[in-house]
Amino acid sequence: MSSPILDNYTAAAQNDNVTPNDKIAGLHSILSSAKIGMLTTRSADGDFHSRAMTPTSIHSETQLTLTFLANNASHKFDEIEHDSNVNVSFLDQASTAWASYCGKAKIDNSRDSIKKHWSPYVSAYFGDLKDGVHKGDENDPRISIIQVVPEEIRYWLPTKGTIGRAIETGVSKMTGKVAAPGELRTITKAEIQLTQGLHTK
Repeated sequence: MSSPILDNYTAAAQNDNVTPNDKIAGLHSILSSAKIGMLTTRSADGDFHSRAMTPTSIHSETQLTLTFLANNASHKFDEIEHDSNVNVSFLDQASTAWASYCGKAKIDNSRDSIKKHWSPYVSAYFGDLKDGVHKGDENDPRISIIQVVPEEIRYWLPTKGTIGRAIETGVSKMTGKVAAPGELRTITKAEIQLTQGLHTK
């Protein structure tokens, strides 16, 4: 006799019959709505720290890496140097869609890279220290790039609107069946390597 599925919500929501391109398109739809992610790093003493950060714009249909402009004087850089394993999570409150990146962070101090991703909006988070050097622009030495290269991405995408989700949840509560008003998708390490390999050609 086979064992019962105890996590029947995940079993019902998991959809593995989606092409890598469609998975990426679904992921990008979440990022375009959520906009702000929580970057989680680990300190030398084992504590996890999270902070809200906005990734730079997506530059291609197959892009899976995340790029952040950040202040290299902050503790997160020390933590990344100690342990490059990070997580970045996004939540779209309007639709309840979410995405979670598991990957490794790399620090890039190239001025060319910084100028490529620069936006004047970022300067508000640095300010001008009036010393002629730390001016809060793309040449400010405090500014570096954190690039998150994913090893696995999991996300949940609703397949029904707010009313539809409420109805399905109510019916499931009455019938005892599990509600699955959305799809749980995984972009695997193999799919990431394939799509990013195609992207760099």
